[in-house]
Amino acid sequence: VQLVESGGGLVQPGGSLTLSCAASGFTFRAYSMSWHRQPPGKERELVATISNTGASRTYSESVKGRFTISRDNVKNTVYLQMNSLKPDDTAVYYCYAILVGRPTWGQGIQVTVSS
Repeated sequence: VQLVESGGGLVQPGGSLTLSCAASGFTFRAYSMSWHRQPPGKERELVATISNTGASRTYSESVKGRFTISRDNVKNTVYLQMNSLKPDDTAVYYCYAILVGRPTWGQGIQVTVSS
């Protein structure tokens, strides 16, 4: 079982970035997926979730209207499109799923929003 994030980096305020999380080792289409983030010096927080079919999506208040979570059940990948980025969005972003009752995290990827 593996979750591997990609697409992070440095972006200017107001810019956009898309994160990807490639899943392997389990039946991806059967599970809800989520993105979390951990800003420097703060606790990890939930950013967005998506149901196994993609029909249901939820967002934290801090990203609602700016971020979009989506998934491709053929490519076994979940995405996080981030627009209108702010310095407060600076964090390590993690892909997450609960697989047969077992919490599973990706390794995390850094997103830095700075001019």
